[in-house]
Amino acid sequence: MYNSNGAKLIRKGNNFINENRVFHADSTFFNVFSFKTIEGDIKTALNDPNTVVITESAANKYFGTTNALGKIIETNDDKSTLYKVTAVIMDMPTNSHFNADLIFSMDNVNYEWGSYLSHNFHTYLLLRKGTDVKAFEKKFIQYTNTYVLAQAKAIMNIQSMDDFKKAGNKLDYSLIPLTDIHLRSDRSFELSPSGNIQYVVIFSAVALFILVIACINFMNLTTARSAGRAKEVGIRKVLGTDRRYLIGQFLCESTLMAVFAFIVSLGIVYLIFPLFNTISGKQMSFSYLFSFPILLIIIIIPFIVGLLAGSYPAFYLSAFKPIQVLKGKLSIGARSGGLRSVLVVFQFATSIILIIGTIVIYRQLNYIQNKKLGFSKDQVLVIDNTYALANNTTAFKNELVKNSGVINASYSDYLPVSNSSRNDQTFSKEAVIDAKSGLNMQYWTVDDQYIPTMGMNVVKGRNFSSQHLTDSNAVIINETTAKILGYEDPIGKLIYTIDDISTGRMISFTIIGVVQNFNFESLKESIGPLCMRFGKSTGLASFKVKADKASNIINQAEGFWKTMAPGIPFHYRFLDESFDEMYRAEQRIGKIALIFSSLAIFIACLGLFGLAAYIAEQRTKEIGIRKVLGASVTSIVSLLSKDFIKLVSIAFLIAAPLAGWFMYNWLQDFAYRTPLSWWIFLVAAIIALLIAVLTISMQSIKAALVNPVKNLRTE
Repeated sequence: MYNSNGAKLIRKGNNFINENRVFHADSTFFNVFSFKTIEGDIKTALNDPNTVVITESAANKYFGTTNALGKIIETNDDKSTLYKVTAVIMDMPTNSHFNADLIFSMDNVNYEWGSYLSHNFHTYLLLRKGTDVKAFEKKFIQYTNTYVLAQAKAIMNIQSMDDFKKAGNKLDYSLIPLTDIHLRSDRSFELSPSGNIQYVVIFSAVALFILVIACINFMNLTTARSAGRAKEVGIRKVLGTDRRYLIGQFLCESTLMAVFAFIVSLGIVYLIFPLFNTISGKQMSFSYLFSFPILLIIIIIPFIVGLLAGSYPAFYLSAFKPIQVLKGKLSIGARSGGLRSVLVVFQFATSIILIIGTIVIYRQLNYIQNKKLGFSKDQVLVIDNTYALANNTTAFKNELVKNSGVINASYSDYLPVSNSSRNDQTFSKEAVIDAKSGLNMQYWTVDDQYIPTMGMNVVKGRNFSSQHLTDSNAVIINETTAKILGYEDPIGKLIYTIDDISTGRMISFTIIGVVQNFNFESLKESIGPLCMRFGKSTGLASFKVKADKASNIINQAEGFWKTMAPGIPFHYRFLDESFDEMYRAEQRIGKIALIFSSLAIFIACLGLFGLAAYIAEQRTKEIGIRKVLGASVTSIVSLLSKDFIKLVSIAFLIAAPLAGWFMYNWLQDFAYRTPLSWWIFLVAAIIALLIAVLTISMQSIKAALVNPVKNLRTE
């Protein structure tokens, strides 16, 4: 499977459409994977060059019918090429590993076949049932020594793969189950952005905690208000009702309440599902909830929650002694009060962990946005697919730079953001590469305006210049490369690389400049070695523009484009948008964490509010006497609040180290990260205390302001 091109221009009528869901596959692809076929022989569909398998959506899009067998699709990626439709398949599910509308024959990929030192393809193996995967993987060692080592020896001064690895290099093959790729793969260049199983586990745990908090609230409030049902229990016991029947009744009540809550929640989920898809960046359908086994799980959950939440109150209430109850001697024992305290601590500990997590995530995102990257990502207009301009690339650029709003303009295939083209190659300080002097690094072909357009700084030497004819054999390296090479002054030094793999012919470049390190990948990665070669690369046009002229420049560029590349779609973006795209996953995590923490705090506050109301009610007589004796409203509020504040303080002491440990490990994923400052914990503690005090104060102030005579009359 090959998808490094990522997109193709497909003709529809007089215009071309830029298709992103495009793959190339070899003739055996459909022997490994099965797809529902609408028409055509899928097993032989890609046996010949210039053939393509399309989905029903693509067939309807380009031919208006799924009866597309034998019809022709024209592409204009490099040059006009005709492909015959040899099969039509059903659309692939949106949550599939493959997400393509057109699968072209691999035979049309213009590639130097036969090299074992290039890895631009995804290879899928269908293993026989019962295959020992670990034993199978060991065979890759023999494969590497037989095929890869032979080619490596031809261009490097090494005798074995051990020599190669001892020098710090790595070249291994391994397997990963297809079903693990999306959530457990750490490999670069997967077919689609990978998820992270850690986030799935963390947010599932958080959701579970929120559910437990809701259950705790139910237990707390039910046992706190047990006096209200004590007489009922006492009378029924006197009349001969068995305790087991009472337990069953209380469990049925809690389960019915959970089922009712489940029905209400389904309606809420239906209403907010579009918002969920927007925040998560997914395209899930509400109907997914009704697929087996998800449906089975969500049906079981309300019964489990109902039984869990109702279990303690059921056993607690049913244990009342009827004689004591009827004599009015029921009191809330220390045992139940102690349990409620533990449950309140648990609720607030969970909330504080979420508050700290949310603050740390947003601080890291802010750090990413504001970190000095070594280049300027602002106001850089990027126009894609400028290959389509063909011989008009220079004219397009020259016409646009006449606009006074254009500061600099450059052509290249490479951008300092992780979703642009990449090209790595092995270089050496010596004319013959050996295991120790070999250096694998990024190798970008750029023009003389690339560095000023991207706002990069040349700290030694100079930039490329079209006035220097020798610059065609010159390179500019970054500071990391200079450090690895060990040159204090690398200007004028030579570095070597392979010009022809088949012959092992080497080519040398003179270092003419050193550019300040810039982050060309995500901040999760350290800045690696990189060099830039002076040359022509016309996949992307980048324009540094003045902010107030950007709109005018875009309109002008589109006008030139329509004239110089008629029928080809015009697509532009700004570099800072591509930069934000790199961290879209973290931004989504931040939003989800904020929603979860808000929800957890809200539910915890509901429970606290109810408990405060109950405590205030229980101490009505005490409050009345204190007011008669001259107690102020402040002192009464303080009296009612201090116990809860103690519990929140205990919750913070438990939550702080746990949250610190979680977020420290999360930050380790970033090579560049914000510190885990002490004030984050202080802010979280203050937020939790403020929320608790405000919640309790509402009830405490209400109780304190009541006329004491009225309070005492109630007794």
